[in-house]
Amino acid sequence: MAPPYFELVFDLPLNRSYSYRGDEKGAAAVGKRVMAPFGRREVLGFVVAESEAPPEGVPMEAIKAIRRVVDALPVFGKDEIELARWISSYYLCGLGEAVAAMIPSGRREVSAPAFAEEELDTGRADHSLSEEQSKALDSIWSSDTAGTDSAGASLVAPMPPPSATPAPVSMSYLYGITGSGKTEVFLRAAERALAAGKSVIYLVPEISLTHQVVEAVAARFGPVAATLHSSMTPSARLSEWNRILAGEARVIVGARSAVFAPARELGLVIIDEEHDGSYKSGNSPRYHARQVALKRCAIAGARLVMGSATPSAEAWKLMRDGAIRRLDLTSRLSGGAPPAIRAVSLEGTNGCLTDELKREIRATAQVGRQTILFLNRRGFAYFYRCKACGFELACKHCSVSLTYHKSRGRALCHYCGYSTVVPSSCPECGSLEAGFAGFGTEMIEEEVARTFPDLRIRRADADATSRKGALKETLDIFRTGAIDILLGTQMVAKGLNFPGVRLVGVVLADTGLHLPDFRAAERTFSLIVQVAGRAGRYFPDGRVIVQTYRPNEESIMRACALDVEGFWAAELKQREALGFPPYSRLVRFVVRSRDAPTADRVIRRLASLCRESLPPSAELLGPAECPIAVIASNARRQLILRGPDMGSVHGAARRALAAYEADKDRNAYVEVDVDPVSLL
Repeated sequence: MAPPYFELVFDLPLNRSYSYRGDEKGAAAVGKRVMAPFGRREVLGFVVAESEAPPEGVPMEAIKAIRRVVDALPVFGKDEIELARWISSYYLCGLGEAVAAMIPSGRREVSAPAFAEEELDTGRADHSLSEEQSKALDSIWSSDTAGTDSAGASLVAPMPPPSATPAPVSMSYLYGITGSGKTEVFLRAAERALAAGKSVIYLVPEISLTHQVVEAVAARFGPVAATLHSSMTPSARLSEWNRILAGEARVIVGARSAVFAPARELGLVIIDEEHDGSYKSGNSPRYHARQVALKRCAIAGARLVMGSATPSAEAWKLMRDGAIRRLDLTSRLSGGAPPAIRAVSLEGTNGCLTDELKREIRATAQVGRQTILFLNRRGFAYFYRCKACGFELACKHCSVSLTYHKSRGRALCHYCGYSTVVPSSCPECGSLEAGFAGFGTEMIEEEVARTFPDLRIRRADADATSRKGALKETLDIFRTGAIDILLGTQMVAKGLNFPGVRLVGVVLADTGLHLPDFRAAERTFSLIVQVAGRAGRYFPDGRVIVQTYRPNEESIMRACALDVEGFWAAELKQREALGFPPYSRLVRFVVRSRDAPTADRVIRRLASLCRESLPPSAELLGPAECPIAVIASNARRQLILRGPDMGSVHGAARRALAAYEADKDRNAYVEVDVDPVSLL
């Protein structure tokens, strides 16, 4: 007979569990999802423990019964519960929130799009590895450990307070220029793990932008491969999850949430494009997949291998300090060479394209090759201003400017979705000298079509590819050579590996430099280097034109020189002087409320609670307005705890949050972000 009492957690910001009696059929068990009464509602809960007796001091009749069991078999086990408890403790969220982030929400299984061997070429490379690749592969599997999760403290900190010495973790970093064969090394490393009877988790930044890697994994491993990502239906994800749980799928590829895959006998975790910001969750729990991966490797005794042409600040410092083994790949293997990159000033240019970029586009088309134009800003124009009175058209619900989308004939807010018709004259003074300025992808598309009417153009951004499958369709057509110019946002900057591309044009490199965030230069540098890597991957004639109003900005100059070493030498020196990561650790509180005085009152209270237990080595930054002070009619206030290590700030943040939760303001919502990657 099953134990009659079960401990449940719910997907709610609650730092506790609840006891329930078993269901009438006796089907409840640890690892299953159940429906249970919670207040006046019936809520999905997760069974995390069981017992023979009710909680001490609680009469049996006061304990409610589970209404219904969702799963026939458990969908998570003790390893997943242990990981969820760590996430809850480290990221200061509810245990139920942590479990919910891990487990697929599907209620029934459907036929998942599993990779079938007969549908795919085995994909096994018949060419030998280069000397650098072979050396890197052997180093990944050498017996020594280059780092531990204590040495890698800037990547992850143990659960505070650490209950035991962390297990050593073998950490390697495949650092190589774009097109240098990192993917093949990752795949060979996965083959070795499989041969040793182990499972592999292969993380990519965004599944829609890295489908070529997914296809390579599918081709290489066939039916033992599985995918997990947010664009799958919940039921399809549940089907894949259960294949992994049963041991049928042993190579799991996916975006951020795939780090939670219930892989049995985990032996290797791969993080491709480790620098990418999409590995950090924007909702509670605000986990970083890189940190969770390191924790999983510590628990399972698995190896962690990361890779990028532009490592993050944290990874670069740890490589420099010897805490992560650095493995270099220095040459392109498909006949290509690093492209010739030139920064071109936009000052005095009529329109969006400089004469230099126009000449290169024409020259590229004349030799039958392709161009990628990149601009990380969708819409037609993004800033409405009146020259007569200075009026600016901003969102009614957010403290941001509206963006004009010509295809819709409206001005839109990219934060809350508010839209309005574009005024024909200044709403403030009636002047006709008012209108939108700046340029987005729609304007670029219009100018390119006008300048090159004989060339075939396709735009790839969130507006043009909103239909399911539209992005893949566009990229497939581009691969065949049926598109001369592919124009888009980050969708064209990541994961593209097309032989026909000769020219990459960065239409405006300055878009992220003006943001009030200490990572602005890092993101700008990384994005330019990454998008430049799309050019000349198979031929030694790649060209990159970087248009900018700030050609002497260090991050842009270093990116154009592909000088990663020089950029990080200067950037880390500045970070150290200013006391920002990776030379410090941050915990950020953000308070949201529709009533600004309430937000002010709550953030001041949190600051006071933090000061009570913050050690002398740490400090408070704020409280203050967030750089974007209002989103969706909610006032936003922030408080940042900064210290030399996580131990100096985490305990203070945890105690302050616990004290606040005991008597919290119902008219405010508090977000906690441990190790934030953005301060906007």
